[in-house]
Amino acid sequence: MSTNNHADFAHHFESREHEHETSKLGVWLFLATEILMFGGLFVAFFLFRNLYPEAWKEGSALLSVGMGALNTVVLITSSFTMALAVHYTQRGMNDVAFKHLLITIACAAGFMVVKYFEYTHKIHAGTLPGGSYFFAGQSENLPLFFGVYFIMTGLHGLHILVGIGLITWLAIRNRRGDFSASNFTAVEGVGLYWHIVDIIWIFLFPLLYLNF
Repeated sequence: MSTNNHADFAHHFESREHEHETSKLGVWLFLATEILMFGGLFVAFFLFRNLYPEAWKEGSALLSVGMGALNTVVLITSSFTMALAVHYTQRGMNDVAFKHLLITIACAAGFMVVKYFEYTHKIHAGTLPGGSYFFAGQSENLPLFFGVYFIMTGLHGLHILVGIGLITWLAIRNRRGDFSASNFTAVEGVGLYWHIVDIIWIFLFPLLYLNF
């Protein structure tokens, strides 16, 4: 079988469309594993909340609803700008797409800054589980709540950092001229990842901060 060295798709694909559809399927399979991982944590969250409702009520009241709400707005905004970046890349408007990628990175960085201040306050208050825990709460199971809180929000924060790296990579490739109206697979794939990360936070905020 002959290969075209000048084709704008990898040699093991039949066409640009074949590469795009295959790559998108791969992204969705990866996202399915992410959903399963967080799904297990949500199951643990609900089990513990049903077992120790007093600890969950007390712990939720100790979290900063203002900071959580601010981060929710920031991530919703970043999801919108990421969608616009995909939209403009698909139409070959790379300069506009680049600006939206930068805004998305800035929003993600802002999320982590807010989370840093929130974590710092909680650690200084003595709510970090393990040997560093010294907070005198009313419920004896309060450390369990904060254990779940730090695991779930920490893992989510790690995904935010990965997203910052991926979107930065897209911005670099954008400036290099790698994307066009016929070549936007990477942008769309990272966009799907970013939307999943944002959706997970939309569930975390009311469950942890508002005790829904």
